Amino acid sequence: MTALEVPRPDWMGEDVVLLEEQSRRFFDNELVPNYEDWLKEGIVPRWAWEKSGEAGLLGASMPEEYGGSGGTFAHEAVITYQLGMAGLDSFGIALHNAIVAPYILHCGSEDQKKRWLPKLASGEMIGAIAMTEPGAGSDLQGVKTTAKKDGNHYVISGSKTFITNGQHANLIIVVAKTDPSAGAKGTSLFVVETEEVEGFRRGRNLDKVGLKAQDTSELFFDEVRVPADALLGPEEGQGFVQLMTELPQERLLVAVQAMAMIERALEETIAYVKERKAFGKAILEFQNTQFQLAEAKTEATIAKVFMNHCIAQHLDGKLDSVTASMAKYWLSDLQCKIVDQCLQLHGGYGYMNEYPIARMYQDARVQRIYAGTNEIMKMLISRSL
Repeated sequence: MTALEVPRPDWMGEDVVLLEEQSRRFFDNELVPNYEDWLKEGIVPRWAWEKSGEAGLLGASMPEEYGGSGGTFAHEAVITYQLGMAGLDSFGIALHNAIVAPYILHCGSEDQKKRWLPKLASGEMIGAIAMTEPGAGSDLQGVKTTAKKDGNHYVISGSKTFITNGQHANLIIVVAKTDPSAGAKGTSLFVVETEEVEGFRRGRNLDKVGLKAQDTSELFFDEVRVPADALLGPEEGQGFVQLMTELPQERLLVAVQAMAMIERALEETIAYVKERKAFGKAILEFQNTQFQLAEAKTEATIAKVFMNHCIAQHLDGKLDSVTASMAKYWLSDLQCKIVDQCLQLHGGYGYMNEYPIARMYQDARVQRIYAGTNEIMKMLISRSL
């Protein structure tokens, strides 16, 4: 059953449609049967990453010369969407594919791309990006982690928190200050191969409200020495520009995740209210249910059309920071609203973890926080007025 009747957008060519079908089959057959175990264990096992790499679902938008599939963000979008439709919201491949790898592709040297991208595409390396600190969230200029030049090395010192893929990641892009006195211009990005350095420690796998199988972690850098060529980009001080260049895609990715959960929530709820009976008739036959779902379907249709528009703009190189911020804030807000409405229509069963809508309710909430809080998104939008 399809809850929304939105035509396929022009950016979904035949190869993208085939990838959409392939990824959904892979997720349903190979990963979904194990997902309950992963939720209990608090982590997705490495074999799932490696198997996803074998299936061509890692590095889909990376050039073939670097081990990828030679696709575009369109391919990443359908993989991410089908991940959400399958209910695998804790599996951090969207960040690995569409956030970490693009930093290396767009900012890295030829040697860095050849060294790291094929390993990310195979699943040999799992990527993370370490931005947030205990005292610095959306304010990236406020990071305290430092990277001091020492001969032909840098010494990285500091701590990070809320890091997606934190327990598994063995390739971490670290946001650090190379010149703490220079503000944003003193920020640089470094690629840390965790198995090649000393002084790197992983903290606990954080206990979260939702996304229970996602290994979100604290990371500690205790005078970690990395070679000079771990610097991402040709010179120091480019980090803030690099971050601002890549953040629109990250925010669009959150919008794609939000939209997938919205559609899944509607599908689950429509099926439930058709079957569940109260006072001698199906829940769907009550006018309140009809109106609630009519509103939700209308808003979801508007959201999906807007998401598709943003993806098309991004593929054409025209998606600006303001529009990406609109997509992130509005779709994640709508996600939480519609999931809450759908849970209400499940009645008491909606509060039971065995029902998918309960898990969606827990998993949705963080979407309004990460990749820049929705309040920050509104501030960015307001600057365009």
